[in-house]
Amino acid sequence: MKLLSATPSPYARKVRIALAEKGLAFELVTEVPWDRDATAPRYNPLGKLPVLILDDGSTVFESHFILEWLEARYSEPPLVPRDVDGRLAARRLEVIADGVCDATVLTLFERLRGEGCSAPWLERQRRKIEAGTAALAQAVRPGATYVLGEAFGLADIATGTVLGYLELRLPEFDWKAVHPHLAEWFARISERPSFASTRPQAQRFSDPVV
Repeated sequence: MKLLSATPSPYARKVRIALAEKGLAFELVTEVPWDRDATAPRYNPLGKLPVLILDDGSTVFESHFILEWLEARYSEPPLVPRDVDGRLAARRLEVIADGVCDATVLTLFERLRGEGCSAPWLERQRRKIEAGTAALAQAVRPGATYVLGEAFGLADIATGTVLGYLELRLPEFDWKAVHPHLAEWFARISERPSFASTRPQAQRFSDPVV
């Protein structure tokens, strides 16, 4: 398999971590999705990353669907609880984490407009980011190793990747000071090999986005 990825992308990082946790071999192909020579549109009609290219040439795209596909095709070790309540709780946290990621991306692009950026728009995204992070902090028990139950899974992947993205893209948002027990949990999960080997890094655009 091949995974089309971008180094700062929390969405692609979720998939990279899941592949590593399941012990699945893959070739990592890194590109900047905004550049005109990006290959993602050949494999995903939406032109977005990540994209998982299978051995037969077929593709699976969008991080949440790739994770669902991996869980269906490679069930061991499970990353989603098998009981209904646990599964729904994990998916709920994934929705919150993805929403914070989305708001962060919208913030970054709005800022690229310079003097023409919208203060009300940025404020709206800030509220989403702060409220979403607070909801994640509420879900993580002080001193807990994992977000849900006693096993690593989707909730840890979603929560950890969004916090790593905030650390990279919005360093002025000091969520660690606001939620110290969440910062402690993040420090612990960041030492896990699948997290340590996929730390996000910024990319430089060669083509204009805004």
